[in-house]
Amino acid sequence: MGQGQQEKVTTSLAGAVSEEISASLAPVDAELERRYPGDPGTRQPVHTVYVPGDAFAADTVRSWGDRALAALDEHAPDAATFAAVLGLSGELAEPVHARVRAKLEREPIEDLRVDFEDGYGNRPDAEEDEAAARAARIVAEAFADGTAAPYMGIRMKCMEAPVRARGIRTLDIFLTGLMEAGGLPGGLVLTLPKVTYAEQVTAMARLLDAFEKTHGLEPGRIGFEIQIETSQSVLAADGTATVARMIQAAEGRATGLHYGTFDYSACLGVSAAHQASDHPAADHAKAVMQVAAAGTGVRVSDGSTNVLPVGPTAKVHDAWRLHYGLTRRALARAYYQGWDMHPGHIPTRYAAVFAFYREGFEQAATRLSRYANRTGGDVMDEPATAKALSGYLLRGLDCGALDNGEVARLAGLTRADLESFAAPRRGDLTASA
Repeated sequence: MGQGQQEKVTTSLAGAVSEEISASLAPVDAELERRYPGDPGTRQPVHTVYVPGDAFAADTVRSWGDRALAALDEHAPDAATFAAVLGLSGELAEPVHARVRAKLEREPIEDLRVDFEDGYGNRPDAEEDEAAARAARIVAEAFADGTAAPYMGIRMKCMEAPVRARGIRTLDIFLTGLMEAGGLPGGLVLTLPKVTYAEQVTAMARLLDAFEKTHGLEPGRIGFEIQIETSQSVLAADGTATVARMIQAAEGRATGLHYGTFDYSACLGVSAAHQASDHPAADHAKAVMQVAAAGTGVRVSDGSTNVLPVGPTAKVHDAWRLHYGLTRRALARAYYQGWDMHPGHIPTRYAAVFAFYREGFEQAATRLSRYANRTGGDVMDEPATAKALSGYLLRGLDCGALDNGEVARLAGLTRADLESFAAPRRGDLTASA
């Protein structure tokens, strides 16, 4: 065949065959779109801080930041000391330390939950009513004056019979208070704890639907997180993954799955000394959560450590090393969010997150640039890898580990470019797989 001569293209199947197959798969196509819409593309906070309802105040966010800075000043007053404690490489010491301090000054908490469950306990109804109303007022004022964490909300009591009515009332008071103060803020997050059956998730969805109808809100406006704290929420009596049913039972309202380290461990009989986020039981639960949530747009959050960085410097350093190591371990396993229980945890949360993204951002930016420009390299990347690379860079930008300028210099891509790679059309991913 001469150069430039076109190949003869022939087929054997009638066009009707393809049309019939497409028609037969139309319900599957619709199901894929409904069940697996993909990541929402919004910012995911790197942590959640729980503050008891009676302790929450207008200055809580700033107070936590100031206490975290004070801990740094006392126990690691310079970059070299902080790096030595955590084992950071020399080239990371200054940028991580500087960014941690800047973060604590600018945005010490990314996600705050006013707790009316375990951290609050059972109180007289009038007392909890007042605390819920006060929480609504403070949250509304914080979003209005710019002092709020990017995400804020409450953890109500669970849907189990003894506390169900109390939890529903607290949620109603809180949401109604926000509406009366001007409406629901964009960063509103709600957490439903101790979920055991998918029907409890359905009940929460119905409750929020009723609230939306009462106030003329857009259907589906209010989402919520599902807290995984019982063995039954991971494995049902028939051997299936309950958590997968829960995501569907939320009817599109589920925003996250949060692992409850201590309740879940205790449920399995793990002794108190071994209840930790790196226990094999924890790894199993989170792996099931991760698979169940993949592609659904529901994010997974790790739990916390109860070892607090308090006391003499040597003890604080030990607690910091533990927290830093657990956070880095979680990030490597794609658990990009966790819980922090004490202001002293925040420096090592951000140190671990910033180091994770700064260590790999040059390689990620270079690989993504080569992919975008179809140039050579020692790694052949596909659309799915480009999605992961851009997602990595976007997470680094969102939390403050990276700057737009330095990523643009290496990758030659804008944030809009990164977002387009991070959220490709379904066919773009499957065509080359």
